[in-house]
Formats: sequence, structure tokens, C-alpha cells
Amino acid sequence: MCGAELKPLPEGVQRVAALLQAKGHPHAPVMLDEAARTAQQAADALGVVLGQIAKSIVFRRKGGAAGEGEPAQETAVLVITSGDLRVDEQKVEALVGKLGRADADFVKARTGFAIGGVSPIGHREPALLLIDRELFRFDDIWAAAGHPHGVFRLRPQDLPHLTGGAPVVDVTVSRTA
Repeated sequence: MCGAELKPLPEGVQRVAALLQAKGHPHAPVMLDEAARTAQQAADALGVVLGQIAKSIVFRRKGGAAGEGEPAQETAVLVITSGDLRVDEQKVEALVGKLGRADADFVKARTGFAIGGVSPIGHREPALLLIDRELFRFDDIWAAAGHPHGVFRLRPQDLPHLTGGAPVVDVTVSRTA
């Protein structure tokens, strides 16, 4: 034994693992030896094609519901898409309203995860989630598990169940463009 197997999982990965277990998901998170902060790094570490990585892209939705006399809240919008595709911000805006960039502090505050480890589940605050239909090109995909070294295996059709019913939509730049 090298002792690594005795290390506790990072807090974010523990949160994701507990949710996966509670929902009866058959695959627990695994910790990679190398960081997988990008979809390409994750694909290389797992030996899968880039499109099989379910990358989480976070935007900041401008405005939103606010109480009487309170400023409008900015909401996190999480788009889960294939690692080989780019998100079309205009398509996302057509679905959820005006978007802005989400910096690292906003992402961490809203999701509870650092950029490079944002999981599709287990967020600190409720987020507006969208699942890109292009993930359904694959039988198996991999998503971040709350840490740059943590990932978990799933099927695209597991995402709506795991995320509490997030819709499957077309939000990527056309591959023919």
C-alpha cells in the first residue's frame, strides 16, 4: 500500500458521491492521478474521446427575481455539454435571458466547486441547468465530481434524473459551421 487509498476524498467529491449514492447511481467518483481541469486533460487521463467528457460551463444570468426593494439576484447558469463542442451563448440566452461571464469567485460561491471541477450535481446554491443534446451521441460519458482530480461515469440519459429534471436542449455551435 502506498497510503494514497487512506486519504479522505475532498469535500466536494464527498458531496457528489453522497448524492450519487442517494440517487442509486451505479458509479462512484474516482480520483485521477493528474488534474483534469480541461476536457482534453480528462479525456487523455481516461482514455476516451473528447466528446465523452461532460464539461460544465457556468454563466452568470443578469437580473432575476428579487424581493421588494432588493437588487435583482444574479443566477448561475450551468450548461453541461460535450467536451468537443463550444457553447453558443446566443442559444443559451434565448432560453434563459441575458448572460454575463462568470469569474472564478462567482463559480465557487454559487456552485461550491472550483473551475475545473464543477460537477453537474451537488451545487451549494440552486443553479439553472441545461443539458446539451449532443452528449447523447455517446453511450458513456464522464463528468467532474467536484474537484479537478475527481470524475464519475454515467450515461447521458442519467443526467436529467441526477440533476433534478434539467432539460435537454440544443445549445452548442453547429458542427457544420
